[in-house]
Amino acid sequence: MSSRRRIIENEDELALLHRSRTQWLENVEGRMVALPTEYPDGYRVPEHAHSRSQLLYALAGVALIITRHGRWIVPPDHAMWIPAGIAHSVEMLGSVSMRSVYVEPQAIAGLPQQLKVVAISELMRSLIVEAVKLPDGAATNERDALLLGLLLQEIPGLAERPLGLPLPNEPRLYALCRQFLAEPSPRASIDEWAAQAGMSRRTFTRSFQRETGLPLSTWRQQALLFAAMPRLADGEAITRVALDLGYDSVPAFTTMFKRMLGAPPRDYLKSAAGRSGFLA
Repeated sequence: MSSRRRIIENEDELALLHRSRTQWLENVEGRMVALPTEYPDGYRVPEHAHSRSQLLYALAGVALIITRHGRWIVPPDHAMWIPAGIAHSVEMLGSVSMRSVYVEPQAIAGLPQQLKVVAISELMRSLIVEAVKLPDGAATNERDALLLGLLLQEIPGLAERPLGLPLPNEPRLYALCRQFLAEPSPRASIDEWAAQAGMSRRTFTRSFQRETGLPLSTWRQQALLFAAMPRLADGEAITRVALDLGYDSVPAFTTMFKRMLGAPPRDYLKSAAGRSGFLA
């Protein structure tokens, strides 16, 4: 497996790597293994599933995870927890340095049972970086076993971040959400969406909440964050991104960003750059 850990740019080679790695993961022993992959901009990992759960960590770059349950964006210093058996595909929004930890579902008590994006602490980042250096990402001595054991224990305590975007199954609501993702704007109102769906405001509100688990206002904010993150990661000016997304001012965009991620864009991006090379 070690020969498969080199950096690969050719898409055919990457596809071969993915198929062989998926097969290898089904047979490898141990509670967990950690593996690195470097992906070029625009590369798409086709839909697949594992018998192990996956902690998909973006060391640098932004990845988009797509499942039938919705979409999740994974910026630097964040990771996606994908429970075993869930089919998913991954799209690279820019070049992505990916570090994946594959965990047996019953490895320890308290492992998450749902798809979610989590923040990666300094400790967890260091553990993952060290873990992918191990031969075939597995322990061969006591030191390695302690490292992987601590990494495993840290997973249940990782803080969730609101970077998921569930999509409704109801055809009219799904069409509206897809239209919004194509042309995001903070000005879209519940009344407008309800009218386009041919529903009363009350019926629309209940249906949207039932289908997505979120009120429209929260879903819309997360969709706008989806649209903004890849562009910010690519170095675009905050002012340009904010205005392009339909915000009347940078402070209005900054308020939304801070509410969703806990820090204004400039501070968030500087912090990520310092830790993982984001926007370096």
